[in-house]
Amino acid sequence: MSAQPNIIPIKPVPPDPGHETKVIEKRLYEKRRKIYPRAYSGWFATWRWIMVGLTQLLFYGVPWLQWNGRQAVLFDLEARKFHVFGLVFWPQDFIYLAVLLVISALSLFLFTAIGGRLFCGYACPQTVYTRIFLWIEHKVEGDRSARMRLDAAPLSLRKLRLKATKHAVWLAVAGWTGFTFVGYFTPVRSLAHQVAAVSLGPWQTFWILFYSFFTYGFAGFMREQVCKYMCPYARFQSAMFDRDTLIITYDSKRGEPRGARSKKADPASLGLGDCIDCELCVQVCPVGIDIRNGLQYECIACAACVDSCNQVMDKLGYARGLVRYTTQNAIDNGLGKRDIWRRVLRTRTLIYIGLFMAIVFAAALSLTARVPLKVDVIRDRGLPRELDAGTIENVYRLQVMNTAEQPRRFRLEVTGVPGVTIDDGTEVDMQPASTRAFPVRVHVPHKAAEKGSHSIHFTVRAVDDAGVEVREKAVFLIP
Repeated sequence: MSAQPNIIPIKPVPPDPGHETKVIEKRLYEKRRKIYPRAYSGWFATWRWIMVGLTQLLFYGVPWLQWNGRQAVLFDLEARKFHVFGLVFWPQDFIYLAVLLVISALSLFLFTAIGGRLFCGYACPQTVYTRIFLWIEHKVEGDRSARMRLDAAPLSLRKLRLKATKHAVWLAVAGWTGFTFVGYFTPVRSLAHQVAAVSLGPWQTFWILFYSFFTYGFAGFMREQVCKYMCPYARFQSAMFDRDTLIITYDSKRGEPRGARSKKADPASLGLGDCIDCELCVQVCPVGIDIRNGLQYECIACAACVDSCNQVMDKLGYARGLVRYTTQNAIDNGLGKRDIWRRVLRTRTLIYIGLFMAIVFAAALSLTARVPLKVDVIRDRGLPRELDAGTIENVYRLQVMNTAEQPRRFRLEVTGVPGVTIDDGTEVDMQPASTRAFPVRVHVPHKAAEKGSHSIHFTVRAVDDAGVEVREKAVFLIP
C-alpha cells in the first residue's frame, strides 16, 4: 500500500490467533471541522453572560475614568510612569508586577484545583470574545441549523448581505477593542480626538490595527482552535486536577445504555438509561466534543452541556444532573454534595489559599506603608577637591522622585562626618508624579576626619509631612 501524506498505518493486535488482521489508516493532522454551536439557556449560561458583562464593563469602562485630573489607569510607557488610581508606579517598582503575576498564578492554580477550568469557561478573553462574536453571528444569521443552511447555500444577494453585516459588526467590535487596549497606554480621550481627526501617529495606528486584527481573527475565525492548539493551559491543566477536582462529567452509570424513547415510556422497562441520545450536549459545545466520552483536554468547562441536558431532563420528567459538575471520587463512590464540598478543603487547596492570602496581605501591607518618595545617590566620578576655604568637597548626583499626586517641597540633610554641610541649598521643589536629578556639593572641614572613605547619609524629607522621608547611604572621600 502506498503511503499518503499525513497518514500512518496501524496494525492492531488480534484478540485471538484466528482473528483476521486489519489495517487502519489514521490521519496525523485532522482537517478542521467547522463547529456551529447551538443557542442555549440555563443557570450556567446566565452566569457566563454576567461574567461577559462584568469583564467588558471593566475593560471598556476603566480607561475613561478620571482621577485627580488625569486618567485613572494609564500605563504611560513614554514617561515610564504607571498610574493606577491614586498610586503611581515607576520602573523601580517592578517588584509589584512580579507580585501581581504570582498572585494571578496562585489564583489560577487554586480555582483549577477546586473547579477545573473555570477561568477558561468564564473569564478568558478568548472565550469571552468568542461568546460575543457567536452571539452576533446568531442574531444576524440565525441559530445553528440556519447558519449551516446558509453556509451550504450557493452565493446569493441574501447570503452576501448577511455575511457582510456580520463581518461589519465583528470589525466594529474588534476595532473598538483595539482602540480601548491602546487607550490603556495612551490617554484615551486624546486618542479619541486623534481618531476623529484622522491624525493618529504611526505606532498608535499600528497597535490599534494589530489588536483589532487579532480580536477579529481569534474570536471570529479561529475560535476553539486557539484553545485546542495554541493555549498552553489546555495542555498542562491535567497536572492541576485530582480526583476531588470539580469537573463537568457525564454519569454513565445512570445514562447508559442510551436510546430514544417516547416521553411517557419507562426507560427501565426498555432496558435504557436516562440518556436519550439527542446529542444536544454536543450541539451546544463551543469546542465540538462529546462529554459522554469522558473528560477531554478540549473542554473549557463552560457548562453548556449541563444546561442543555438539564432542559432535556426537565422535559422528560427525569432528575437533573445526568451531566453535571462533580468529582471523579463522587462518581466512583457515590458521594453526596456534602461530602464533595468537604473534600474541596483538602491539603492542596489549603496550601494554595494560605500562600495566596499571605502574599496578598504582604503586598497590601507594602502598598500601605509605601513612602511616596524615591531617592538615588550616585557619587561623582571626579576626585575629591581641597578648597581654599579649608574644606574638602565631594560632588554627588541626587535623583529624587516625587511619586505623590501633589507638588511638594523637600529638604535635604546630610550627616555622618563632623561639620559636613551641603553647599547648594537644602530645599528643592517637585511637581506631582515627577522626577528630578541635580548635583549636590558636600563639604567637610579640613582635618575633621581622617584620610580615607567615610560613610555619610543623605536624608530627603517632605517639608509638609515629616513621615515622607528617605535616607540613603553614600561614601565621602578625604584625600
